[in-house]
Amino acid sequence: MYWVLLCMDAEMQKTCVQELVLKQRSEILHALCSSGSAENLEKVLDILLAQGEIIWEDYQNIQEPGRALFAKARQLLDLVYSKGVDACGLLLTAIKQVLPEAPVFAPLFLEYNSALEEDFQSTPTKTLLTQRVSLVSELQNCIDCALDVLVTSGHFTKADCNEVCLPIHTPPQQARRLLDHVRSKGESAAKLLLHYIQQKPEFGSPLDQKKLTPSKEFLKYQKKLSSSLSAQSFFLSTYGGDSSIPLDHIYTEVQLEPAHDSADFQGPLGPEDIVSKVGSQNEEADTVLVSGQAGSGKSTLLQRFHLLWARGAALQDFLLLFPFSCRRLNSLDRELSIQELLFQHCCWPDKEQEDIFQFILDNPHLILLTFDGLDEFKHSFSDECRICSPTQRVQAHVLLFSLIQGSLMKGVRKVVTSRPEAVGPELKKYICKEVFLKGFSISGIDCFVRKHHSDSTVATKVLESLKTNTALLGLCHSPVLCWIVSHCHKQLLHYGEGSPQTITDVYLMILQHFFQHKSSVKSNTDFSWLKEHFNTVLHLGQLAFEGIENNCYIFSGTDVENCGITESDLCMGFLFQSKYLSSIHGKSYEFLHVTMQCFFAALHIAFSNNIGHSVIPKLFNLQDMRKAATSAVCFRAFVDMSPGRKWTSVGETIGVETANLQITATFVSGLLSQHHQCLWLLGCPKVIMEKRIKQVVRCLSTGMQKHFKSIPQPAEGEKKSMHAMPGFVWLVTCIYEKQDSRIAKDVMHKLEVTHLKLTYCNIGPVECTALAYVLQYLRNPVGLQLDNNFLGDVGVEQLLPCMHICNSLYLRNNNITDVGICKLIAKVIHCDSVQKLALFNNKLTDACIPHFSHLLKTRPDFLSLRLGNNKITAEGAKLLAEGLKFSHSLQYLG
Repeated sequence: MYWVLLCMDAEMQKTCVQELVLKQRSEILHALCSSGSAENLEKVLDILLAQGEIIWEDYQNIQEPGRALFAKARQLLDLVYSKGVDACGLLLTAIKQVLPEAPVFAPLFLEYNSALEEDFQSTPTKTLLTQRVSLVSELQNCIDCALDVLVTSGHFTKADCNEVCLPIHTPPQQARRLLDHVRSKGESAAKLLLHYIQQKPEFGSPLDQKKLTPSKEFLKYQKKLSSSLSAQSFFLSTYGGDSSIPLDHIYTEVQLEPAHDSADFQGPLGPEDIVSKVGSQNEEADTVLVSGQAGSGKSTLLQRFHLLWARGAALQDFLLLFPFSCRRLNSLDRELSIQELLFQHCCWPDKEQEDIFQFILDNPHLILLTFDGLDEFKHSFSDECRICSPTQRVQAHVLLFSLIQGSLMKGVRKVVTSRPEAVGPELKKYICKEVFLKGFSISGIDCFVRKHHSDSTVATKVLESLKTNTALLGLCHSPVLCWIVSHCHKQLLHYGEGSPQTITDVYLMILQHFFQHKSSVKSNTDFSWLKEHFNTVLHLGQLAFEGIENNCYIFSGTDVENCGITESDLCMGFLFQSKYLSSIHGKSYEFLHVTMQCFFAALHIAFSNNIGHSVIPKLFNLQDMRKAATSAVCFRAFVDMSPGRKWTSVGETIGVETANLQITATFVSGLLSQHHQCLWLLGCPKVIMEKRIKQVVRCLSTGMQKHFKSIPQPAEGEKKSMHAMPGFVWLVTCIYEKQDSRIAKDVMHKLEVTHLKLTYCNIGPVECTALAYVLQYLRNPVGLQLDNNFLGDVGVEQLLPCMHICNSLYLRNNNITDVGICKLIAKVIHCDSVQKLALFNNKLTDACIPHFSHLLKTRPDFLSLRLGNNKITAEGAKLLAEGLKFSHSLQYLG
C-alpha cells in the first residue's frame, strides 16, 4: 500500500491519509510507547498543539492524570482520525519528525513547519501554544531561573513552583508544566516569561555578573536601609508613638480578607500573600490596596511589614523596601525626582548613588514601596497627573500618582493603605487587588489585652468586664478602641455596670485617664477633672477643628501657639511631636490618632462659644460635606476667627475629607446626648446648648427622611425595599450615640419598607449595635439583608434585640462561627416573625446542626434555611434530617 501511495499525486495521497493512520495504528502505538517514556508522545502533542490541529481542551483530555501511556496514545489516534485528512497527515509527519527511524510511513504532501511565522496580532498566551516546541527546548535547561523570575514578579507562588518541579517529571515535562501554569496565570505572566526567554543568556554561556549581581555598595546600602527601618519600626509608632512599647510585645494579628473571593488564599493572609499578585483582579497593575476603617490597624500592619523585612523574616523577594507616610508627603512643598524621594526621604546611599539608582530602575520587581494613609493625602487622584521620566522633578503627589498608575517605574510593587471611601473608581482601575483589614477577632482582643498588661490579674479583669458588656466588646474589634480600653483599665473597672456603651463614652474615658494624671481632683463621680482642664480642651479642640477643616493632620509650632496651646497643654499627652518632620520645619505636632483629632474637634463644636449657628447643620449634611471636600473652605465663614488669624500649618491643603467629618459628627451626637448632659454645664450658656441639641436632632431626622424619600416605588405586585444609600449606617450610628429612644422611634415609624438591604456596607459589631438599637422601633417586620459584611459572632449577638422585627435574615459571608449561630437560633426560636435564614459561606460546622434541628422541631412553620458553603459534613446532614421530619412548611433548604 505504501508503494502505491508513493506513486499517487498529492491530491490522491490526501484522500488515503485517514486510511493510512488506521492501517498503521499498531506501528504508531509501538513507536510512541514502546520505550516506556511519555516523551515521544508529548513531543508529538506539542507539534499538533502548536499547529492548531488539536485545541487545548483536547490536549488536557489526552493528558488526564493517572491514565496509562498506551491509553493516551490510543485516544490521540482516535481524536486525530475523527478530525479528518489534514490532522491525520500532520500526525504522521510529526511522528517522523520526532522519530525519524520509526517504521511509520508519512506522506510527502504535508511538511511540518517548526518555525512558524510571527503573528504580530498574537497574544502572549497564544504564543506559548504556537511556539510550544521551541519554548520547551529553550526552557528545559533553565527551569529554576524562569521560576525565580515568575515568583519575584508575584505571578507564581511557592506552591506553583513545587507543582512544576515535581521530581517524577523530566526537564522537558517540567518545561511543559511551566508553560501550562503560565498560560493559566494570564497575559501578564506569559509576556514576562517570553521576555525572560528572549533576554536570558545562552545555556552554558557565562552569566553577566555585573547585571545580575548587586554591587558591594548596593549591598551596603541595603544593610543601611534595613538597619534604619529596623530602628524606626522597633517601637510601636501609632497611638502617640509610645517609645516604651516594642512592637513585638504588643503586635496582634488582625483579620485580613481579600476583597474578591479567591481560591488562591487558604487560611490567614500573611505579608507575602498580601504583597504578591496572587488573587489579582488586574494583572497589569502593581499596586495592592489595604483598606480599613479609621483605627482598624493599617499603620501598625505596615510597620510590622517593615520590621519583618528589615529582620529578614518576611518579604525577602524584595531587595529594598522604601516606606512613606502620605501625611508627611503633604509637607513636601518643593519639586523633586523619584530618586530624591527615595534617597532623601528614606535612606541616603553613602557612595555610588547613581549606580544604586540604576540597579533599582533595571530591577523594579525587586523593589517594594509602601504608602500609608492615602485617605489623608491632600491631593485628589487624577489621571492627568503622571510622568514617566525617573529624573523629572515634580510635586510629590504627581510622583505618587505616577507610581500607582505604572507610568513611573513600572514593575515596582506598591502597597497603599486607605479608608475604603477615599478610593474612587478612577484610582481602583490601577489596583491589582484589594485586601480588607477588619480589625481584631475575639481571640485577637483577648491576645491584645493580655499583651498590654504584664499583670495577668488585671488583664483577666478587663476581659471579664468586656464579656459582660457586649457593646463594649464590639467596640474593641477596632484596635484603636481596644488600645483605649486597655490603656484606661482603671477607669473601666471603676465603671462596673455603667461601663462605656458608645464610642463617645470610650473617648471620654481616655480623656479622663489623661487628665486625671495631671488633675488635683481625683473624684470619679463627676467631671471635676474636666472642669479643671476645660480651657485645654477648648484650645486643643480649636486646633483639631481647624485641622479637620483643612484636611491637615500635622501642625506647626505656629499653629499650636495661635490656638493658645501652652507647654502644660502639650504635656497632657494628646499631641505628640512628629519626629520625622520636626527637624525640617521646626517643631511639628500630631494628635495621638486621627480619631482623637476628630473627638477634640467635636468637643470644640459642642462646647465652644466661637462656633457659628450654621456649623452643625453643615456638618451633618452629606451634600454639603461632599461640596466641602472639593472646595478650599468648609466652615470658615461660620467660625469666629481673630483678626489677622492665618492658617500656617505644615503643607497647604485643598479640601476636607468627608469621612473625618462623619466621625466628628458622630462624636458631636454623643456629646450632645442626655447621657452626657452634665457636660453641658461646662460649655456655652444653656440657651445656646439647647439650640445645638435641637439642631442635631433635626439634622438626624432630616437626614433619615432624605433616605426614605429616595426609595423608589415598587412595581405592581413587588415588595417595597430599600437599599441603603451612602451615609445611612452613619446616621444610624449617630442616633445610637444620642442614646435617645424617642429619636429612634420617631425616625423608624416613618420607614415603610418590607426589605432592608445593607450589603457591602462595612458593617461590623459596632454598627450592629447601632442598627439593633434603631431598627427595633420599626412598625412592621422586615427582611434584613446583611450579606458580605464582617459581623462575626459578636455582631450577631448585637443584632438579637431587633430579631422580633425581622421576618428574614440574610447573613452570607460574615465570618460567623457555631458560637454566634447558637445564640442566634436560641433567640429566633422565640421570635415567630423570623421564618427565613440565609447563612451561606460562613464558618459553620456539624457542632451547630443540633441547634438547627431543634429550631425546625420547635418552629414547624419555618420557610427557608440556607446553609451552603460551610463546613457541614454528611454527619451534620443526618442530624439536620431529624429536625426536617417535624417541618411541614420548609420551602428552601440548601
